[in-house]
Amino acid sequence: MPKTSARLLALLSLLQSRRDWPGTLLAERLEISLRTVRRDVDRLRELGYPIAAVKGPDGGYRLRAGTELPPLMFDDDQAVALAVALQLAATTAGTGGLAEDAARALATVRQVLPSRLRHRIDTVRVTAVERPTARPAATVDGDLLVALSSAVHARETLRFDYGSETTDRPPRRVEPHHLVTWDGRWYLIAYDLDRNDWRTFRADRMLLRTPNGPRFTPRELPGGEVAAYVTSTFRGSADMTGDWPCRGTVILGAPAATIATYTRDGIVEEAGPDRCRLTLGSWSWAGLAAAVARYDAEIEVVGPRDLAKAFAELAGRFGRAAAGAG
Repeated sequence: MPKTSARLLALLSLLQSRRDWPGTLLAERLEISLRTVRRDVDRLRELGYPIAAVKGPDGGYRLRAGTELPPLMFDDDQAVALAVALQLAATTAGTGGLAEDAARALATVRQVLPSRLRHRIDTVRVTAVERPTARPAATVDGDLLVALSSAVHARETLRFDYGSETTDRPPRRVEPHHLVTWDGRWYLIAYDLDRNDWRTFRADRMLLRTPNGPRFTPRELPGGEVAAYVTSTFRGSADMTGDWPCRGTVILGAPAATIATYTRDGIVEEAGPDRCRLTLGSWSWAGLAAAVARYDAEIEVVGPRDLAKAFAELAGRFGRAAAGAG
């Protein structure tokens, strides 16, 4: 039989791995008697672990939530994953005070790790680099994120002032459905009760009013999937597939390797010596033509016809701009 301390740690690890454990299964896993299981459970309770008895033919146990956070057990892979996740949270923009809390939590976790794991996570240096923007994403207070998430979970109507709207105007009334991040910002997807339509709100522009409104029955999100809905919203697509509303293909007079270096969201294929096939999307045909023109290479339109028309319109627009510059 293993020593009491090792046996207690093994028992705690099992209790954390699933919701309910029959007493007989615990005894079998630990290779001890049911009586010893009961004694060890009592010892863990004395140490502050809230372990409840579960009724049933053989009885059982459940590690439930308590009023305080007791010591936790992680295996090696879980400990490394936790450390990496905390590093990401500590270096990600737009999290406000959460970044500082994550850094403190990482320091706490690292301090109690065995030396072999401490060396592993010390070799992982993660820095979240945001795309350069003229106006960096505003930070969002952690309390606001918790309040929004709680309303989503409880299915409670939210009331808030938004952006530059003054407090003497009626507050927005929405049914919150999902809290998401996009390009360094936090957004709330919600059904706007006054506009009878779905809306996406920037969290840093929301000033909540309390208390929350009544509970609601969730509506079905257009398209059914959060990722597709968010992507479609920011790409201006009405079909909720997540794809760009305008997509076309061209042949460029440049090597595929060169074009691929500057292509973030598109498909680049070789089409011969110093030529490649590029399929790209955009929010409009003019925007797509302009996006292709930035590659500074000869262009042959494969299709569709709308893309060719957009190039003709831009040619006239650019010609007028050049004439006016003189």
